Amino acid sequence: MKSLPMIQDYFASDAFNEECAVFGISGHKEAANLTYLGLYALQHRGQEGSGIVSSDGERFYQKKGLGLVADIYSKQTLRGLPGRKAIGHNRYSTAGSGDLHNVQPLSVNFAFGNLALAHNGNLINAGVLRGELEAYGAIFQSDSDSEVIIHLIAHSKGDTIINRVIDALTLVRGAFSLVLQTDDHLIAARDPYGFRPLCLGRYKESWVVASETCAFDLIDAKFVREVEPGEIVVIEGKELTSYHPFSERDHAQCIFEYVYFARPDSKIFGTRAVYPIRKAFGRQLAKECPADADLVIPVPDSGVPAALGYAEGLGLPFEIGLTRNHYIGRTFIEPQQAIRNFGVKLKLNPVPEVLEGKRVVVVDDSIVRGTTSRKIVKMLRQAGAKEIHMRISSPPVIAPCFYGIDTPSKKELIGSKFSLEEIRRYITADSIGYLSIEGMLATAPDDPQQYCKACFTDNYPITLTKAEQMQLGLFEPNPVSSS
Repeated sequence: MKSLPMIQDYFASDAFNEECAVFGISGHKEAANLTYLGLYALQHRGQEGSGIVSSDGERFYQKKGLGLVADIYSKQTLRGLPGRKAIGHNRYSTAGSGDLHNVQPLSVNFAFGNLALAHNGNLINAGVLRGELEAYGAIFQSDSDSEVIIHLIAHSKGDTIINRVIDALTLVRGAFSLVLQTDDHLIAARDPYGFRPLCLGRYKESWVVASETCAFDLIDAKFVREVEPGEIVVIEGKELTSYHPFSERDHAQCIFEYVYFARPDSKIFGTRAVYPIRKAFGRQLAKECPADADLVIPVPDSGVPAALGYAEGLGLPFEIGLTRNHYIGRTFIEPQQAIRNFGVKLKLNPVPEVLEGKRVVVVDDSIVRGTTSRKIVKMLRQAGAKEIHMRISSPPVIAPCFYGIDTPSKKELIGSKFSLEEIRRYITADSIGYLSIEGMLATAPDDPQQYCKACFTDNYPITLTKAEQMQLGLFEPNPVSSS
């Protein structure tokens, strides 16, 4: 029997896919319920699968599934997750396939008791470490890079679980914002570069950890501070202890969190609210790439704040010229007869009454391969738009990410292969303009040097070894002569 098409088949190939979300809470009788709500708020960071592991201090209880949070958990399911501690994870597969065995949290029982881990990020030396661990007899249950951390903790000679976690995390290279759960502890850790956000909060007398503050808002938790780059936070009972075991690094916070990934109502990287930054990118884009047009429309939902800023910057009307279907599941029944632009129409549909006879500026956050932008432009023309001017609130993406974003290879990125005019012709727009990297960095808060912008510059914060390049498919060794 032929399986139904998955929605990712249509959109994952021409979009940046969200990384993952982590959540943890310690010291509350409804820990699993609150974790469910936290994951619900963080759904935008991963829609492929979700899991919760709770603890009553003696046993771990878990529920995992493929799909959206609301479809995986029920009241009955949550009743089967007792205990005063819980961690949760929403997944989009940045490393490893989309099978259930890769859904986190990953949990094991070893010499120090029960251990569960939820990880946001990507380890650039995971393949190298995995090969070494397998040579020593380690048996892996998944193909997720996150399982490497579990094995490193188990193989450590540290005399406490905290020392073992420190040992393990000093061996990995790349991005990690993670929560771990033991029988006695909730542990949060962030890599020394600070690639991915991680927040610390309080819910009544309980400590809470989450990828973004929007998870705190839903449960009425109070944001306390971010987990600092290079910090390990250990929560035992009501006590919180902080460790800084890593050598200091220049920070490399992902600036694409501001462009697209984080929810607009979140605060990340300290107390920086995402929405006004995203809107400011649009205003800067209007300065750099104005258009002689009648109105501005966003590509919903991620293009909305920047489009508002762009319209404000040029004094143009802001309209909703594309409506989005928010109720797309994981799979759907595809019609036997071909429908033009079917994949995009599943998600977006133009509003002819807004567009007919108008010169339209379309604002989006980024262009990956360009195929979706091309289809959107054609749909807008069919709906009666007279001119279409595409504006992008970030610089051209020219390089893949190795720190937790599922991006295409460099050769598949339209910005790495073609000039601005060639991209314009391909997507069939009347004009195209991107926000400059200088404009983006000048608009973003804090020191421009603290951001990772590798996807825009092809300049990576962590230099890859040849072994890591081979594992990532970037380096081909010289062929061995047969003579």
